[in-house]
Amino acid sequence: MSWYCEVAANHPIHGPYHDFEYGFPLTDEAALFERLSLEIFQAGLSWLLILKKRPALIAAFDAFDVDQVAAYGDADVARLLADPGIIRNRLKINAIIDNAKSVRSMRESHGGFDAWLASGHPKLPDDWVKTFRQTFRFTGREVVGEFLMSIGYLPGAHHPDCAAYTRIADQDPPWLQAGSDFYGQK
Repeated sequence: MSWYCEVAANHPIHGPYHDFEYGFPLTDEAALFERLSLEIFQAGLSWLLILKKRPALIAAFDAFDVDQVAAYGDADVARLLADPGIIRNRLKINAIIDNAKSVRSMRESHGGFDAWLASGHPKLPDDWVKTFRQTFRFTGREVVGEFLMSIGYLPGAHHPDCAAYTRIADQDPPWLQAGSDFYGQK
C-alpha cells in the first residue's frame, strides 16, 4: 500500500496539506463544503493540480460560503466556466451548486453538515457511499472515501508511524472513536 505520507514528505505543496489538514477532524460548515467540493473537482485529476488551483477555487466560489454558492444562477455558472484558474467542468460546477443547497437544508434537518455526518457515524465505506449518493451529486466511491478520510471519519489517511497520525489521534477523530474492530483493522 502506498501512503500519501510518502508522497507528501518534504513536498512544497503536498507537505503542508498532509501535515496540517489531511485526516484532521473538521467541523466548520464552509471548510467541510470546501473539502467535499475539492474532492469532487479532483475526480479524474491529480490532487496536486487541485491543491495548486485551491486559492483560485476558493476565490471563485466565495470561500465556499454555502449560502452564496447555493444562490448561484446561470450568470455565476457562466462566470465559473470562463475562469481559467479553476476546473471548468460544467457537471462538477453544477454539482457543487446543488450540493450547497443540500448542505444548507441540513441546517434544518440535522443542525448542519457536521451534525449530519455525526448522525451517520459510524458507517462502513459502502454505506457512506449510499448515503452520500442519496444526498449529494457527483459523489462516487473515491470522492466519498477521500472526503471522509480527509476529515477524520474513515481511517487510512496516514501511516501509523507518521507524525501527523499521532497529532490526529490526539484529537480523537470519529474513525478512532468507532474503534479499530469496526473497520476490520488490527
